[in-house]
Amino acid sequence: MPEDRVFIFDTTLRDGEQSPGASLTIPQKLEIARQLAALGVDIIEAGFPISSPAQFEATSLVAEQVQGPVIAGLARAKEADIEAAAKAVAPARRRRIHTFIATSPIHMNHKLKKKPDEVVKMAVAAVECARQFVDDVEFSPEDAGRSEVSFLVEILAAVIEAGATTLNIPDTVGYMLPYEYGDLIATLKRDVPGIGKCVISTHCHNDLGVAVANSLAGVRNGARQIECAVNGLGERAGNAALEEIVMALHTRANFFGGSTALVMGVNTKEIYRTSQLVSQLTGFVIQPNKAIVGANAFAHESGIHVDGILKERTTYEIMTPETIGLGGSRMVLGRHTGRHGFADRCRQLGYKLTDTELEQAYARFVEIADKKKEVFDEDVAAIINDEIRVVEQVYHLDYLHVASGTGTLPTASVRMKVGGQTKQAAACGDGPVDAAYEAIREVTGLSPKLDSYSIRAVTGGKEALGEATVRIIENHRTYIGRGVSTDIIEASAKAYVDAINRMVAAEGMTPEVKEPL
Repeated sequence: MPEDRVFIFDTTLRDGEQSPGASLTIPQKLEIARQLAALGVDIIEAGFPISSPAQFEATSLVAEQVQGPVIAGLARAKEADIEAAAKAVAPARRRRIHTFIATSPIHMNHKLKKKPDEVVKMAVAAVECARQFVDDVEFSPEDAGRSEVSFLVEILAAVIEAGATTLNIPDTVGYMLPYEYGDLIATLKRDVPGIGKCVISTHCHNDLGVAVANSLAGVRNGARQIECAVNGLGERAGNAALEEIVMALHTRANFFGGSTALVMGVNTKEIYRTSQLVSQLTGFVIQPNKAIVGANAFAHESGIHVDGILKERTTYEIMTPETIGLGGSRMVLGRHTGRHGFADRCRQLGYKLTDTELEQAYARFVEIADKKKEVFDEDVAAIINDEIRVVEQVYHLDYLHVASGTGTLPTASVRMKVGGQTKQAAACGDGPVDAAYEAIREVTGLSPKLDSYSIRAVTGGKEALGEATVRIIENHRTYIGRGVSTDIIEASAKAYVDAINRMVAAEGMTPEVKEPL
């Protein structure tokens, strides 16, 4: 097999689910497995079939319904485990049995109560048994990180002869450090007879916070399969995080491959979607400063950083957010934001400010930023709209009538003043607001993308004012409009017209005025 190919072995559904509190239902497992296939992982470890009927059923259904990746089932070095795993993965077009036995003195003495020669015999018997069902057999010496190297060489050589095709070297308790782990992989690759016929794999836990670093050190020294989990899920402190592994290899491919860059089959643009799905279904919230998929991974607030990013993206970004499936970087407005970042956000929102107006707006922004952790686009719009200037109202909403109710198709009629003339239109929609917006589009002849819509009560009581805020996008620029009324439909329509007026002013558009019919 090619030396430059790295296989991604995902264990989110097996080891990842062992995170305390991360239990998944069978439909949820299937949903994640399908997304992992879309992501393009090479192997999905679907479960530990012997451990429970639910685990067996989930593994079997994944094997039956998910196409593309190899589907693996975990089994101890016991005949019953292996038979259960073989039966569970049998529906898969490409299947693997992953069997393991502990090899460290502490595990052999206290857990297995077996001598090293007995453990070797059990490992060989397990691999031979698995080969009766599948051609693809992975063997793991559990707690390899605390095992004697000479014993690892002995047992790995034995299982290779028995038919193992992948050799996984797990740092089960997260004890090793990157240099140690890399050296262990290099030693085994050099000293184990016949290992050239097998794929060497890593499986690193994060107890000391170096699971990803250990895995990458393994690749650097000859490992060509990495076992990992989405968002770093797993027992205790978790496993190596799939998204970090993949993007490290993607970003630094030449470093790991030497003269030939390493390649993977992963579609990196599915990373963010996969991460969010796993977070939602497990209930494990992703910390904001999490590498690659955290909310702040591509967010910039510091004035120096924002200034650099705006001038040349690579000054502070070593990879693009689009690579993992995001729409772009997020420039966070806060107390550390400089004038350049604030001015750029104003331009993105469609405001053309003079130098004097910008200074006035920035001074007010700094006051607000000192009181809030983050200043949002709506705050910027309020600063400029309420305190700097008002955009010329090219389009003015003169009349609005909406009919809506149970069993009634929502319909809206609008009359607007455009360039000194009056135009009107009627339209239907999915709801009263959508109908009103469709009628406004008909009158103006403009159809910007509606990016977001919100409504809130400005005051309390029976006659409370409602404030609507809309965000529209045209030519990759964003415009925000606001409208206030005791009637929330009217407030919504005013907000949409306000956003269109800002768009027209910023884009230098001239409204098309036809003779009234």
